[in-house]
Amino acid sequence: MAEYLTPDLCIIGAGSGGLSVAAAARAFGASVVIVEKGEMGGDCLNFGCVPSKALIAAGRHAHAMRSGEPFGITGQDPQISFRRVQEHIQDVIAGIAPHDSVSRFEGLGATVIKAEGKFVDPRTLSAGDQLIRARRFVIATGSVPSVPQIPGLDQVPYFTNETIFSNTRKLTHLAIIGGGPIGIELAQAYRRLGSAVTVIEATTPLQRSDPELAEIALRRVAEDGVDIRSNTRVVEIQPRSQGIGVLIESGEAREVLDVSHILVAVGRTPNLEPLDLAKAKVRRDRKPPHRLRIGKNLKTSNRRIYVLGDAAGGQQFTHFANYQAGLVIRNALFGLPVSEKPELIPHATYCDPEIAEIGVTEPVARRRHKEGYRVVRWSFAENDRARTERETYGLAKMIVDRRGRIVGAGIVGAGAGELIALFSFAIANRLKASHLLNFVAPYPTLSEIAKRLGTEYFREQTHNPWLRRIIALNRFLP
Repeated sequence: MAEYLTPDLCIIGAGSGGLSVAAAARAFGASVVIVEKGEMGGDCLNFGCVPSKALIAAGRHAHAMRSGEPFGITGQDPQISFRRVQEHIQDVIAGIAPHDSVSRFEGLGATVIKAEGKFVDPRTLSAGDQLIRARRFVIATGSVPSVPQIPGLDQVPYFTNETIFSNTRKLTHLAIIGGGPIGIELAQAYRRLGSAVTVIEATTPLQRSDPELAEIALRRVAEDGVDIRSNTRVVEIQPRSQGIGVLIESGEAREVLDVSHILVAVGRTPNLEPLDLAKAKVRRDRKPPHRLRIGKNLKTSNRRIYVLGDAAGGQQFTHFANYQAGLVIRNALFGLPVSEKPELIPHATYCDPEIAEIGVTEPVARRRHKEGYRVVRWSFAENDRARTERETYGLAKMIVDRRGRIVGAGIVGAGAGELIALFSFAIANRLKASHLLNFVAPYPTLSEIAKRLGTEYFREQTHNPWLRRIIALNRFLP
């Protein structure tokens, strides 16, 4: 019988969240075992955030070559090698990979087991020929692509976000099933790299974003030549000797699209099935999608087992998993009370223009107007740096409660993912709109937009009768 490994923490999954827990735990001297069957770095490094942003960057550079006329530069069609684009993507991944590698974490003192983990009882995990009886377990197994049940789909080859970044050929006509962030980002990138692209969305594209911000971004994506079909469902996939037929339906109308490739981008599902959680006495919801029952401290129904990141079934962002990792460390190692606060988590869609949001959105603020919420807006067209870059296509919003505290923000425009960080800091520290008046932004920068939102919030104060009386009284002073 194999001897038990008895670490303080056993982390199942070596994605961003799991590795954040492992690194922090080792920094505090806790013993750690990491169990990972697949690639170190998980979905984000290998199939998600990193390769997608590398592909988007390639598309952005191709677009820039065509778009120089407003600056006095003759535009030209770039010569695109998808093999070289793929090399660029892999080079970016390879540059980050050492930070997430087995050698780095073994160097930190963790034990890394390259095998699939399965629970054999509520206290024990089996991984390869090892049995692990940890004081606490952390499930950080990420997610897998959701694949819809569409007649004929299983009879043709198709991409998911886990396979498309290995593509080395130009895709003549790419049909993307799903109009969420992944679908829209990749649609625009592939269109800019020369492919015809059709997005098929059963409801509204980018439906989780503020509708006004989403409309601005989607208008630009459509202007790039992406064919976006809203409120349209895929009825059937038709295999052919050459190409693929995609039968779609919108209302009473049906149409067959002739495409060369299909990308399925309808979301991702927590990767939990291999764990045999029933043996660990971990409960799941009875109703689909049968998510784990998780407390605000990220513990499952088995008090020894935590879950974070995509595996938890909530927001699927790397930075959210890293935030949750901090909560797990505080609770598992130090016994401190913790409570997850999703309202502190920003999210971004990296199309052009980018969309970034945090906290209360304008539609929510409008519904709760009686609670004293105010919405302050500022256009990118009023920002001097945006004018110099010809990036005036954008809008920023700030949501403020009756006490003047910033409770939400939404931005669509160039660099929105960077600009939202200031509002994330403000909300996390319960700052007020008045604090935006106290910082000085260098001129000319897009960061001035945040300050202008602060001044706009207080603009109505210029009509305050008491302030005007003070000014009048000061006229009598020497």
